[in-house]
Amino acid sequence: MTAAVLVIDMLRGFLEKGYPLYCGEPARNIIPNVKRLLEQELSQGSKIFFICDNHTPDDPEFEMFPPHCIAGTAEAEVIPELAAIPGEIIPKTRFSGFFESALERRLKEIAPEKLIVCGVCTDICVLHTVADARNRGYTVEVPTDCVAAMEQRAHRFALDHMERILGARLIPPAPLEIPRPRFAAAESVLAGETTDIYFVRTKEILRREGLNPVATMEVFPRDEGILCGMHEVLELLSRVLTAGSPEVWALSEGDSFQRKEVVLRITAPYQSYAMYETVYLGILAHCSGWATAARKCVQAAQGIPVISFGARHVHPSVVGVMEYAAIVGGCSGCASTAGARLVGQEPIGTMPHALIIILGDTVRATLAFDRHMPLEVPRIALVDTFRDEPEESIIVARAMGGRLHGIRLDTPSERGRVTADLVKETRARLDLAGFKDVRIYVSGGIDPERITYFLDNGAPVDAFAVGSYISDAKPIDFTADLHEVEGKPIAKRGRIPGITPNHRLKRVL
Repeated sequence: MTAAVLVIDMLRGFLEKGYPLYCGEPARNIIPNVKRLLEQELSQGSKIFFICDNHTPDDPEFEMFPPHCIAGTAEAEVIPELAAIPGEIIPKTRFSGFFESALERRLKEIAPEKLIVCGVCTDICVLHTVADARNRGYTVEVPTDCVAAMEQRAHRFALDHMERILGARLIPPAPLEIPRPRFAAAESVLAGETTDIYFVRTKEILRREGLNPVATMEVFPRDEGILCGMHEVLELLSRVLTAGSPEVWALSEGDSFQRKEVVLRITAPYQSYAMYETVYLGILAHCSGWATAARKCVQAAQGIPVISFGARHVHPSVVGVMEYAAIVGGCSGCASTAGARLVGQEPIGTMPHALIIILGDTVRATLAFDRHMPLEVPRIALVDTFRDEPEESIIVARAMGGRLHGIRLDTPSERGRVTADLVKETRARLDLAGFKDVRIYVSGGIDPERITYFLDNGAPVDAFAVGSYISDAKPIDFTADLHEVEGKPIAKRGRIPGITPNHRLKRVL
């Protein structure tokens, strides 16, 4: 499919500090996402257009906004991070990239099947460009992690308007590319100790009867969601499917799936995998439940990072796979070493209230953290233990002398929880004190509804830490059915005999 990518105002005047219309850290955070998008689209033959503010010194727009991006100045240049990417620069003087510019003519010449719009600001030039594109009949996609605005409330409004009113398609953030983890099935699993006993007995009966037909098993979910656990399932199957010429077809880790869609198909001598149905159904059920819950949080956050903090809510034997599943679902990181190791990351964490209480003071605890932790560990202070949160944030920031990366708000329910107003006040007081670079992390009962509350109320949150909403997620039930035995279509009542078509399946073993 031929696509044209419209990169709106990714200019130094909007994305570098010191200029009058600097859009802030949320805008800078999208730079790597936009770069990745452009590189991906170039590899697929898409055309890149940099749609750039390019004003005269007496532009009427300066009656509303400070003078900015004047032609020939550094402000009007594409940011260095994107400047080397091949693309055509199209100057503009108004909000819409179509207004009195060369864009309309160039699009007619290449006739793209869709437009992908990214850049800043979501509620101004991106919105107006999308509106004009839709008025001209173009199919429009907007990757939500590749657009930003000066205010979260305006950002959210613009995304909602583009989707519901203009008919643009919002593309959620793609899951992180993570290396395939190495899972090792425990001897107790391979020995059948964790499976339903009737499968163990079935295998023994078939062995004594001398029956081991080639059978095709299909696995499907009872609800829609995000697939996770498939890597672990395939590691198990690669250990046990050693006889005959087995075939395994599956969806990929992180794929979305629909209710009753076949996600896994196994064709092999039945005795080789008879004993493991309970195992692979359980793996897929829990991991997909966790990943699906994480994805709901990530989608609600609209590009703001979400971190998995749920290790304390599950049995330690499953902490690693739970947090791995959260990252498959889109979380940017997790708090446990076991989970981080599976995805090739470092664990993310701040400090507990216990450290502050034992040392007797938040500043003392933060300075101790700073003295003893490796330099690569971000200095993030918990600021709700003894004092008013905005006050304590400033005290800690001053004591750290510019080394403070962020603060975490975790106000307990007994004190009214973290509110949007508290976040806004903390941000304002940090900014007034000269600590504009100190980030704000929010934790404590965070779920999609709470995330939406913060964004709808314009709270400048830099990252959300989510615990029990992900770790306590209900498993998604998966069912396994035999559909062929020795090539003969067969099924129990209520199911259709024979192979269930699904063109999305890929052969993996």
